[in-house]
Formats: sequence, C-alpha cells, structure tokens
Amino acid sequence: MHLRPISDSTAGIRFAGLVLTLACFAPWSARVQAETPVATPPAASQTESSKETAMTQTIRGEFDVKMLPQPADAALGEAIGRFGLDKRFHGALEATSKGQMLAFRSAVEGSAGYVAMEQVDGALDGRKGTFVLQHSGTMDRGAQHLDLAVVPDSATGELAGLAGRMQIEITGGKHYYVFEYSLPAE
Repeated sequence: MHLRPISDSTAGIRFAGLVLTLACFAPWSARVQAETPVATPPAASQTESSKETAMTQTIRGEFDVKMLPQPADAALGEAIGRFGLDKRFHGALEATSKGQMLAFRSAVEGSAGYVAMEQVDGALDGRKGTFVLQHSGTMDRGAQHLDLAVVPDSATGELAGLAGRMQIEITGGKHYYVFEYSLPAE
C-alpha cells in the first residue's frame, strides 16, 4: 500500500481540502435544492422515552467551520492527519463547537476516511447546555458515507437526555446542518 505523506504544505492543503469535502459533502447533499431556505419549520412527532413524552424534531441551519492543521503524532507517523475543528452553528442551534479530527487519505484518488469528536456549547431551540457529536466518514473512490450522532448521555444542562443524528449538506457553497433530535419533556 502506498501512502501519501501529508506533512508538506502542498499535500497538506490538498489533503485538508479532501477531508473537508468528505466531512461536509455527504451523499444526501444532492437532495437539497439551491432555493431551500436556511431554516425550515421543525417537524414533530411523539415518541415514548423513560415514561416521559419526548418530541422528535428536525431543524436546519447554516454553520461555519475552520479546520486547523495540528502537528502529526510521532507514534502514528505522517499518514494520519490531525486537525482541530472550530465551528459556529446558526439558526435553531445557536452554538459553537471545538473538536479534534484524525484523517487518512490513500494513494487511490477519492478514497479517504476520518473520525472526529466535537463538543457543542450553546442553545438548541432555546434550551442551553453542551453535547458531544461523534463523526465517522469514509470515501470509497468518491462514494461517500457519513455517520454523525450525539454521543449518548453526553448532554448537560437543559439539554440533558438529548439524542439525535445530524446530516451535513453543501448548497451554493454554504454549509448546512440538518439535525433530527429528541429531548425529554420539560
């Protein structure tokens, strides 16, 4: 297996671009129409959770992301890239997040993978607290898959009990999230 080093600046920039594409251009992005508004009214349904009624909602909004290259881990060598994540979410999720990402790009064009953890701090539909998102993304010769979920029992404050999954979309060069979540009744 031939690995491309990511330490030189040109390869690092290309790698960061590929990882950002992998992280942000999920397979479902093609479903989003350019004229879709940034925020759509939440859809709600009832589910039972620990004898309490919880509302499942879907929200949509824009986010900004900065990927900050980090020094390579000597034990892993240059094949595994490390990045800091700095995000700002807008809309029904008004929050910031900080995280860490590990990524790999193979010598085969369009094949890569990444994992990341990020802690989100802010307000979700007016309820304040923190929660952790876990990412796992792969690209197999251009075919993309992203799994992005709230880590169970990671939420604090008014968000305690939060569960959910997030999708990432790119439309017109802007980044959007679609977050389907449930919270215990207040």
